[in-house]
Parts: sequence; C-alpha cells; structure tokens
Amino acid sequence: MARKKGQGISRREFVKTTAAGALATGLGPAFLFPERAQAQQKTLKILQWSHFVPAWDTWFNNTFTKEWGQKNNTIVIVDNINLVDLSARAASEVSAKKGHDLFMFLSPPAAYEQQTIDMTPVYQEVEKKHGKKIDLAHKSTYNPKTKRYYAFSDAYTPDPGNWHRDWWTEVGYPKGPDTYDELLDGARKIRQKSGHPCGLGLAQELDTSMAMRAILWSFGGAEQDEHGNVTINSKQTIEALKFMKALYQDTETPEVFTWTPPSNNQAMLAGRVSFVMNAISITRQSEREHLPIDSKIMISPALKGPVRRVAAEHVMNCYVIWEFAENKESAQQFLIDYMDHFHDGFVAGQFYNFPCFPTTVPDLQKEIANDPRANPPDKYKVLGNVLEWATNIGYPGYATAAIDEAFKTWVIPTMFAKVARGDEAPENAAKAAEEEYKRIFARWK
Repeated sequence: MARKKGQGISRREFVKTTAAGALATGLGPAFLFPERAQAQQKTLKILQWSHFVPAWDTWFNNTFTKEWGQKNNTIVIVDNINLVDLSARAASEVSAKKGHDLFMFLSPPAAYEQQTIDMTPVYQEVEKKHGKKIDLAHKSTYNPKTKRYYAFSDAYTPDPGNWHRDWWTEVGYPKGPDTYDELLDGARKIRQKSGHPCGLGLAQELDTSMAMRAILWSFGGAEQDEHGNVTINSKQTIEALKFMKALYQDTETPEVFTWTPPSNNQAMLAGRVSFVMNAISITRQSEREHLPIDSKIMISPALKGPVRRVAAEHVMNCYVIWEFAENKESAQQFLIDYMDHFHDGFVAGQFYNFPCFPTTVPDLQKEIANDPRANPPDKYKVLGNVLEWATNIGYPGYATAAIDEAFKTWVIPTMFAKVARGDEAPENAAKAAEEEYKRIFARWK
C-alpha cells in the first residue's frame, strides 16, 4: 500500500536517496557508513631512533607520515627511542614475534636476515624512479650468499672530523689536520700548550666503533678481506694500534674509556677537546643553540693514513620489515613513497641524512656549499666528495651477519682500548681479536 503524504519515507528509501546524494557530491560510502570506513583503515607502526637533529623528527613525524597516512587511509604510528636502546628493542620484538612493521637500525642488521622479508622489490621500485643506489647502501644491506636484501637503506651520515679552529691555528694547522700524522703532532702540541685533550673515544659505543675502524682501515688493516676471510691480525692492524696508543698517551684523558655516544659532542661543544670524529650533529647543535663556540668548530674530511683516506659512515639507516609484521604491504609502499620526498627530509634534517639514491638530492654539492645557518656559510662544503672516502662496516667486504655480531659485541673498540690503556701489547691484542673473529665467523658459516 502506498505511503500517505506527510508520513515521511522508509529507512530503505532514506538510504537510497541519501546514497545518491552522497555519490553525487563525491562523499561516497565513508559518509554513509563512517564505522565501516574506519574499520577499513590500516595501521602502520614504525620504530626508529630519536634523531640527533630534532628538526628531522619534526618533519617526519608531524608532516610526512601524517600526509602519507591521509593519502593511504592509514594510521601511521612513529615511536622514537634512544639509539643505545635499538639493539635491545629489536631482540625483544624478534623474541616475541610481535612489534613494529618498519624497524630502523643505525648499522647493518645482517644477523636478523632470517627474521626479515626480502627488500629486493622495494629497491627495484625505487630504482625505477630514482636510479641506482650507491655501493655503500648495497654492501650494507645485501647478502651475496643468499642473493637477498635483508634491509633497505635510504640514507647514510658522513663521519668527518670536527676540530677547534683557534687551537689548531695556534699550533701551525690553520686548516686543521689532514693526516693522522698531523693529528698526532697537532693534538700533542695543543695539549702541551693549553691542556686541551684530543677527543677520540675508546669505549664500547657507536662513535668509538666508527673512529677506530677509520684508523684501522687508513693504516691498511681490516676485519676481513673482500671474500669474507678474517684478516684482523696483521702488521697493518698492529701499526694502527701503536698509533692509537701514542695518541691516547700523548693527547687524551682517561674519560674516553667511559664515553657514551653524546660524550664527544658534549666535550666539543663545551670547548674541552680539540678534535673528534663525529657527524655534523655537533655543529648543528651549536648553530641551533647559538653557542659562542659555533664559529670555532670546523669540519674536515676523513684523515689520510699511511695507506688510504677512508672512514666509516657515522650511521647507516637500515630499515627492515619483520617477517611477523602485521602490515608488510604498507611498510613496503611507505618506503617507496618516502624516497619521492627524500629531499624534503634532507633539508629538514639540515644535511645530516645523505642520500643513498643521489638523484633524490641532485644539487647536493651546491646546497651544502652555501648554508645560511653555518658560520662560515661554506662550512659543510668539504662533505661534497664524501663518497670518495666513506665506506661500509665490513670493508672491503660486505656487512655480513658475522660482521654484525662483531660490531655489536665491540671487538674492535675493545682491542684498541686494551692497547691504549697498556693492558695488552699490540701483537697480543691483535691475536686475541683474531681468535674472537674466527669464533664469530665460524658460528655464521
């Protein structure tokens, strides 16, 4: 029977009429059934460190991830933790087989390969748009034995020298040290003249690990060769150990044995040390906080040793997607889309994150050569050729699972510290390190 005029319309007629209107105005089903739209919304969970340049976290957490989430109907949750807590958190998530979809390490996490998905498809999609990745990224995320990428790297951070301009000028090095011989000579003279020590760490922490590897490689030593054979016990390693012992005894103080990652930053910014090896987080902090010492801290490339000029990257961003991740598809797509916006992050992070895909920052040398924040504005120009001297953990080979374990168990910092402190002769320390490396490598064969 027909409904009488004035009695209203049925629920079915209301839905039909409203749906037509919603579609006509482009609102679609989400307008009609908001609870259904919310149910279809995905969640992407990301864990990474609290960046040393806070402006990068501000851009990533509050701008990029929010915009990406809106476009992809995804709630993006970013958790930031201190870099020293990353290893323990990763072990916890793997043990529980539950955690974040994307997990970012600051060094190659090869030991976790079996707990991660293959990132080859991500690299392939990014390379279609942005060209080949740098070799540093390849060797830091690829296993040549399994032919598999266990991680994806968007960026690396250079590890230059940071030095006090006035003190180095006073002892005859107005451009700072360029070689390790000059470092020893100049740092010794500064210590004798003003009492200010050099600041290379000898502790079980990230900055020490990178600095000691730079010295080891520059003197011709290495943990392994290009084929993955242990080579740590060599005359070149012994010479590197002798150098560091002399540098410590003549220019440093015992505090370096107990340093944590921020320690050399703090010492340099406080005007207590003459030279450190660290990323530009030091100078960026001095600029950000308008510290009086800002104009006095200068940047240099990796120092040249008797054999070569080389240094490790300071940190190597390595994103993994756990095999137990709840949203693998979105995690992969997020990384692919993120690389389209890498330049925005490069600017927001004030040049801390250098690109693993050079075309994402095509004018890098021009940008870093004239920075209005820097004093002088061309302070960062020296990083323009960073790929000529920056290399990967495990050089000259790959960052393998065995190298990963040796890195996380501080074999190299321990070797250098024992010699510097006088606990071991260089020859004995190199032999002990060799035995430890052989044990580690045997476990990963």
